[in-house]
Amino acid sequence: MRNLIFSLFLSLALTACGPNASGQTGQSGQPGGDGWTQVTVISSTGAHSINVEIADDPEEQRRGLMYRRELAPDAGMLFLYEEQELLSYWMRNTYVSLDIIYIDDQGHIVSIAKNTTPLSERSIPSSGPAIAVLEVVAGTADELSFAAGDEVRHPFFQN
Repeated sequence: MRNLIFSLFLSLALTACGPNASGQTGQSGQPGGDGWTQVTVISSTGAHSINVEIADDPEEQRRGLMYRRELAPDAGMLFLYEEQELLSYWMRNTYVSLDIIYIDDQGHIVSIAKNTTPLSERSIPSSGPAIAVLEVVAGTADELSFAAGDEVRHPFFQN
């Protein structure tokens, strides 16, 4: 059942992430237009909506936010995987410092790597199995009081 739900969601997400009328995908780091959706993080300070691009195929996941010089304060990227496992990211070719938020299949934050170092090739692992990663501008997790165990709402998660 999980694979069927993922396949349906993947099909919808790929359609949403296709090129817009100008032939460009939303690569500016500015929310709006095709390829953008929202996630909501429920923290101790309330519900916080973040505009995200979806990275759900290997090429999008490999590229991620690399080469971007800016990212809007209310924007990010949500990486979605088929299987829950230990994940590890790095900041190679990423110029914007990020908070990297690892999320399990129930939509709960597993761990957060805050204020990552741009252009670093140091491995940044999750502290437990995760099926998704939310990348946002560095400082967002502290500003909005995100913590392990907080809920992330998006149709992908089983919450």
